[in-house]
Amino acid sequence: MIRVLLADDQALVRAGFRALLGPQPDMEVVGEAEDGAAALRLARETKPDVVLMDIRMPGVDGLAATRDIVADPSLVGVRVIVLTTFTEDSYVFDAVRGGASGFLVKDIEPAELIHAIRVVHRGDALLAPAVTRTLIEEFAARSRPSRPGNAVLLGALTDREREVVTHVAAGLSNEEIAARLVVSPATAKTHVSRAMSKLGARDRAQVVVLAYESGLVRPGWAG
Repeated sequence: MIRVLLADDQALVRAGFRALLGPQPDMEVVGEAEDGAAALRLARETKPDVVLMDIRMPGVDGLAATRDIVADPSLVGVRVIVLTTFTEDSYVFDAVRGGASGFLVKDIEPAELIHAIRVVHRGDALLAPAVTRTLIEEFAARSRPSRPGNAVLLGALTDREREVVTHVAAGLSNEEIAARLVVSPATAKTHVSRAMSKLGARDRAQVVVLAYESGLVRPGWAG
């Protein structure tokens, strides 16, 4: 069962998400928060698997709440999905750097939202399939210069793992990486898992950040 926490300052939006997720046999809404402070408190109380986090909320916003959740040792394994609009792209980049596992645009189709929650719960892919590559490119263009510490981490990877990281940074799924490398999806998943472990990355979103900020992948690179 995937335990989901809803964080949005609009009660109607939360009600819509609850109505959508409630009937799913593998999902349970464990709480609703109207701001970031409540999201953090409820996350500590309910230990959700996934938090759907709006960015713009009164008081403590979604960015701060995401950073607090990711930094809390008692919430290891909690995944945050940031909800955004195309006019808030700059917030998405800050959210991913802050530890968000993925992002979704608010006008996403219901079936895509349900699929996205399942995907990020198992850690298999970066989110928002229709816009991921566009946002990654924008994120890359705004990312900070190469960081020596990240480069050192990448040095611990094998050549194949470095190659896999570049494909993850391009937004490819395990299945797509397997096709590129002409290996089985299980083998691709193993390479991704080992690379994440060596990098100390909690999920694929952090791999993307490390790949760009280390200089392994540069803006405009398309995989």
